[in-house]
Amino acid sequence: MMKRFISCVIIALSAFSAKAEIVLPRILGHGMVLQRNKPLPVWGTAAAGERVSVQFKGQERKTVADAAGNWKVVLDPLEASAVPASLTITGTNTVQLNDILVGEVWLCSGQSNMEYTMRKNSKITRRPAIEPNPVDELQYAKNPNIRIFLVNRKELAKPDPRHKGWSVARDSALRSFSAAAYFFAKEVNGKLNVPVGMISSAIPGSALEPWVSAEAFSQSRYFKDEKVGNDPGKFYEPMIKPLVPFALAGFLWYQGETNCFLNERITYTQKMEVLINSWRKAWSDEKMPFYYVQIAPFKYSESKGKIQLTKEALPEFREAQAMALKIPNTGMIETTDLVDNLDDIHPGFKWEIGRRLALVALYKTYGFKDLVASGPVFKKMKVKGRKAHLSFASSGSGLISKDGKPLTGFIIAGKDGKFVTATAEIKRDKLVLSSATVNKPVAVRFAWEETAQPNFYNKEGLPAQPFRTDNPLIKQYSYSKQ
Repeated sequence: MMKRFISCVIIALSAFSAKAEIVLPRILGHGMVLQRNKPLPVWGTAAAGERVSVQFKGQERKTVADAAGNWKVVLDPLEASAVPASLTITGTNTVQLNDILVGEVWLCSGQSNMEYTMRKNSKITRRPAIEPNPVDELQYAKNPNIRIFLVNRKELAKPDPRHKGWSVARDSALRSFSAAAYFFAKEVNGKLNVPVGMISSAIPGSALEPWVSAEAFSQSRYFKDEKVGNDPGKFYEPMIKPLVPFALAGFLWYQGETNCFLNERITYTQKMEVLINSWRKAWSDEKMPFYYVQIAPFKYSESKGKIQLTKEALPEFREAQAMALKIPNTGMIETTDLVDNLDDIHPGFKWEIGRRLALVALYKTYGFKDLVASGPVFKKMKVKGRKAHLSFASSGSGLISKDGKPLTGFIIAGKDGKFVTATAEIKRDKLVLSSATVNKPVAVRFAWEETAQPNFYNKEGLPAQPFRTDNPLIKQYSYSKQ
């Protein structure tokens, strides 16, 4: 009996001791990058009432764990630094995290095209008219100032006693990491010359809804009175929420194919608004940048899903993606030219996806106003006789036909609503469209078909955004902060 009593006491004391120790979330670890120029939360658990001290780069913050054992301190903003430093947390035990840098940190999420790994990218041998073509990047990637953290759905919410979730972007760790996220980091690091940390949290085949909490949908002006499908919160709870409040520069999003298969239109725009606002609210920053990818050409109409799609389902879905640009501090890139197999929903050239996302971030977030971050974007149409004169934003240093051939992808209609192929000519900074069978143009559409890969670009090599001048949904959506 005495031996059993002693054993029970030892077990109880061991359990108390383990509970009393400082425990950190998995995102806080050796080799991490902390966001520069922002307050830096450091948080974790300990015994209720335990005194906790955090020291980093000459700063010390102290706090006491609350009744539930939770604690948090906030360090003052720091300038970027590529000099490795140690962060020490002291309570009943001491945890020292080493090799920490300070720079820019981005959270990347979405479905399989964001998850698409570097090892898949390295297998691509087909070479489009996009250079450079770094399919062998894994062979020489070794920049110690690019760090990566790959979210595992089953593990993120669990602490890691080794604190080894972060890695330098190289070797086996990079092979399993998002190619788009890595090439974004490479471009930003090269331009800013500061450390860059990338967090990838993506699930192949996922719709948008699982990345938003059910509570956020219930509080939305659009969905508060209806039941939202596709399992809201399924991925948000285990893959996004445990990252809060790790300081970030912004979000990158590459998703939409699954919702396009569901034939969504303006409801996707509304869901994007809920997603963006809810993530910004979680991080207590209503202006945090949110940049995303407009999905690429693919034969959706030939899919064998439950919903039969037309060849216009994709351009209409892209229209819904583009309308989300009305939300402040957002940006979108085009991918109409990044496909060489229209039967493959996973276009390979993720180095260009990463580069274009980086152009948006460099222009909009980091102030490089000499850069052109977008291809031509339709602005307005003026009809003069038999011709439609179109003007564009983001024309860069000029409008061009990428291959020097007549412009493709334009259709035009008169009041009968019948669209026919249009002849398009570049006249300085405008396009002039006409057709011999249309006496007075009423509407113009561009790239309005799922397999369209037009040659209309600006001189900076960025393709034009698909559009239609007769968008019936444009007045149905306007951003309003919830």
